[in-house]
Amino acid sequence: MTSILTTTLNFLKLLKANNNREWFNEHKAMFETEQKKIKGFYNSVMENLKAHDLIESVKIFRIYRDVRFSLDKTPFKSHFAGHFTRATNKLRGGYYLRIRPGESFLAGGFWEPNKEDLARIRKEFETDASEIRAIINTPDFKKYFGTLQGNAVKTAPRGFDKNHPNIDLIRFKQFIVMRKFSDEEVLAPNFLTEVIASFEAMRPYFDYMSEVLTTNLNGESLVD
Repeated sequence: MTSILTTTLNFLKLLKANNNREWFNEHKAMFETEQKKIKGFYNSVMENLKAHDLIESVKIFRIYRDVRFSLDKTPFKSHFAGHFTRATNKLRGGYYLRIRPGESFLAGGFWEPNKEDLARIRKEFETDASEIRAIINTPDFKKYFGTLQGNAVKTAPRGFDKNHPNIDLIRFKQFIVMRKFSDEEVLAPNFLTEVIASFEAMRPYFDYMSEVLTTNLNGESLVD
């Protein structure tokens, strides 16, 4: 599969309007048909990604929601989503793609970095942010993602000067890049091409962050 079909979005719309086990069980065959199409599309994305990055695997997330600790007890997700994992412990970051009527997007980056990774990234920005600024100011990065995104502290993290010239970057708690798509863009014949082009534009950011997170401040490797 090299494109997303209208039937897939239509199924997700129906599922959102009938998010209960009875309806889902009655339409299980429809779900399985659309799931097969989605798996085919995500596999096509993975094969294209392999042309410019080392990809270990693709994981397509289950449609079933874990409602144990959620106030929202609807049993199913009204979207399809998958994650592409980069290979080896030297390549950090991962590619994410979600298909949902009216709310489709792709993204990548670091949603919840552990405290050690967060501290390392912030120290790098404190020391020298010229490389990351060069990356996020390239025409391709701006074209596809606009700017670096993520939650941030209001002033400055503990131990950092709120007046530091790179405090706009140091304040981040997440380091995310994202591109949204309309339904028309998702259904367009060139959607796969646009997804791959976006992920390619993400690659320099991932390579930079991989280097930061696998070395110390002296540039010495921390991994084998």
